[in-house]
Amino acid sequence: MILAVERLTDLASRALGGSVVYASDELFAERENLIRPEPPIFDASTFGHKGKVYDGWETRRRRDPGHDVAIVRLGAPGVIRAVVIDTAYFTGNFAPSASLEACVMTRHPSVEELLVAGWQPVLARSTLAGDTANRFVVTDPHRWTHVRLTIYPDGGVARLRVLGDVVPDPQFLVGTVDLAALENGGSVVDCSDAFYGSPTNLIMPGRARHMGEGWENARRRGPGNDYVTLRLAAPGRISEVEIDTSYFVGNAPGEAAVTGMDARAGGVDQAAWVPVLDRTRLQPDTRHRFRVDAGPLTHVRLDVYPDGGVARLRLLGEVDPGELVGLVEAAARSDEGEPR
Repeated sequence: MILAVERLTDLASRALGGSVVYASDELFAERENLIRPEPPIFDASTFGHKGKVYDGWETRRRRDPGHDVAIVRLGAPGVIRAVVIDTAYFTGNFAPSASLEACVMTRHPSVEELLVAGWQPVLARSTLAGDTANRFVVTDPHRWTHVRLTIYPDGGVARLRVLGDVVPDPQFLVGTVDLAALENGGSVVDCSDAFYGSPTNLIMPGRARHMGEGWENARRRGPGNDYVTLRLAAPGRISEVEIDTSYFVGNAPGEAAVTGMDARAGGVDQAAWVPVLDRTRLQPDTRHRFRVDAGPLTHVRLDVYPDGGVARLRLLGEVDPGELVGLVEAAARSDEGEPR
């Protein structure tokens, strides 16, 4: 089963399209390292012209009053539930404390516009420990597009994880869209096994570049099969299913099936599962595309038989028109109440 914290999305991740658009200083280590999706690494033998090479963001020693900042454009806007400020491998040079602010900016703001934006506190200045994944719970309910990390007074941070729930702009849910996509608000709610690869990889943007960017379970030695359950970005009708086994050659599933439910009336426990794609043979290292007509649905389950890896799952369709109207109205209310 997936733990609650593991269901949260790293809204800042480069894999989702995040970018570190500004840093006040990055003399020792580049700001872009902050949002790399992979864990930080350390090699004691690596030195460059400016000193020890660190897999993180590191500023010079400050000799005057002040602090350093980095501004991150979130890969997907959303509500922030937790923040991880990871100082892995920074021991005598980590930032002693940090804070996080956020703002909402429409369109594509410049760095100059972000520097004078209406930043709002999300995480008050908090003490950090060195060589530690410092985790903080966030209770702010607003939807944000950018965050500003401030470190006091200087030092190094390996990774910044901005964990939360994607809240997309509903204008981009019009027409045929991927109802499962993480960037549209889809999410994983259950999974039988994720030994080798996270099920969230299934709904990440773009094509997988290698086997490690897909979902892969352990080899099943007993009866049964593996599965992943998704909550769709919004209730809708599915017209096309894509099951991509790219890079899974000797470990692709033999077969797969897709079912769905509409949990709006009685809830997940009471809703009935209906077929979306009947159990179908799969080929290794192949993008399988199927025309279907199913819905409206709120949740979908992918079953693989008996086990194996899948790179991506795409569920193309249209949002239920009534739900789309509600999403637009809710976004308008949110925009009126949120600082710009």
